[in-house]
Amino acid sequence: MYWADELASSVSGRQVVNDSKSPSGTVHIGSLRGVVLHDAIYRALRQAGLEAAFLYGVDDMDAMDSQALLTPDAVERYMGAPLSRVPAPEGSSAANYARHFVGQIFFRTFEPLGIKPEFYWVSDLYAAGRMDPYVKLALDRADRVRSIYLRVSHVERNSSWLPIQVICEQCGKIGTTYATEWDGSTVAYRCMPDLVSWARGCGHEGRVSPLGGRAKLPWNLEWAAKWGLLGVTIEGCGKDLATAGGSRDRSDAVSREVFEVEPPRNVAYEFLNIGGRKMSTSKGQGAAAHTIAEVLPPEQLRFLFLRPRPSQVIEFDPDGETIPRLFDEFDRIAAATAGREVKGELPTDYERLFAYSLLGPTPDVEAQANAFRPAFAHLALLLQIPGVEIEERVTAEKGAPLNELERSVLAERVAAARAWLESYAPERARLVIRRDAVPDEVRDLGDDQRAYLAALATAAETDKPGSGDAWQGLIFRVASEIELPSGRAFGALYAAFLGRANGPRAGWLLASLESAFVVERLRAAALATA
Repeated sequence: MYWADELASSVSGRQVVNDSKSPSGTVHIGSLRGVVLHDAIYRALRQAGLEAAFLYGVDDMDAMDSQALLTPDAVERYMGAPLSRVPAPEGSSAANYARHFVGQIFFRTFEPLGIKPEFYWVSDLYAAGRMDPYVKLALDRADRVRSIYLRVSHVERNSSWLPIQVICEQCGKIGTTYATEWDGSTVAYRCMPDLVSWARGCGHEGRVSPLGGRAKLPWNLEWAAKWGLLGVTIEGCGKDLATAGGSRDRSDAVSREVFEVEPPRNVAYEFLNIGGRKMSTSKGQGAAAHTIAEVLPPEQLRFLFLRPRPSQVIEFDPDGETIPRLFDEFDRIAAATAGREVKGELPTDYERLFAYSLLGPTPDVEAQANAFRPAFAHLALLLQIPGVEIEERVTAEKGAPLNELERSVLAERVAAARAWLESYAPERARLVIRRDAVPDEVRDLGDDQRAYLAALATAAETDKPGSGDAWQGLIFRVASEIELPSGRAFGALYAAFLGRANGPRAGWLLASLESAFVVERLRAAALATA
């Protein structure tokens, strides 16, 4: 059973799925993993016949704690201020920093992915007084909070410490204040110059009510408070938060022992790494979600996150061949779902994986699986050949007119291939076909390679391969028949058509060219002399 279906089958009654994000800068592609996983859970619940809601919150009361995206003059003023009170970058029409990076950029990636949660902003919850009951409970039971921190995480808090962060009335910072002396209505606080290393407080001391948005709970308590306030029953988190004694354990304990609410079911998920390194929103590291969304159409982006189980790390590098291979794997799963024979081992419940990768709560899985999808690498080649009419060529490969769905798929893939060529394609994927004459590089080929080119020309005239797969199979077959190592076979082909030692997948390269030209060039290259 697919993991999301398994989860849905283990619960009953109304379910509230929640996810959230702290908007400390440009949101990287890895942040979409949680979004897509929670959406899959929501869809699984609905398909299981359960009443369900999907919420997505923005923790915009968090303190600005990163200098990655602030100008030097803004660091002193805004480091430590609530993100909802930090101005948006120059030129933005957003009301503040958080609304710019999440509201105007990150949220725009949701709808194309078929993800439509109910959005909320944590600063609004505080300002409306909805968090006040939890603020009061936390302060009334501060001794319990301190005990939980010590027991669960071995973090010792001073006996005067209160679980509240006041917004300084003088400088507006929240990350630099230390609160004491809760009297049931107000707390005393000081904005300390040296409380944290990343922001400097102004030294102001005062007394203020912590209600109505004038203060916030520390993040662990705020997380637990949201569960109680919103009735959350399922919320996953990244593995960094789910380690033993970590943030999730603290929040679970706070939920049970301070707010007296059973915490939601956890679905811990691994990171998406680029080049083996975890990405960071606050440090400005990693590929931006909205940028990758321009290269990967929605279904392939969902597939990227849903193919492995949540507990598996995803290694993703947009450079190189990663993106073409992702398309190939998606097409393989589509073919298997349609009942066609495919090579290689298939993942467990691949039909459900394919269905959850599609857009909408009830997609037409059969129509999608049977749709003709041109290989991504082949399209990238066709786009680089002058005079090629893409839809006409793809229609010829299918052998029948494209339907509306297939034309839509083609348009998405053409746009994605263009973006990949502009941003991430390796040099070997870029090509200039030498049409005017056989490249000089063929003169360095060995006699065995020339014999191979001649044999391939003869076989192509007989077999008439039309697709990249067919050409690739023929390339290997002929090489095997004359006992030529595949590396030397590919080297001969790249020299004959590109005048270099490497290039894109040879089968798709030849399929992108007119068959008559391919045969003519193979023979001409075979006859070239040193």
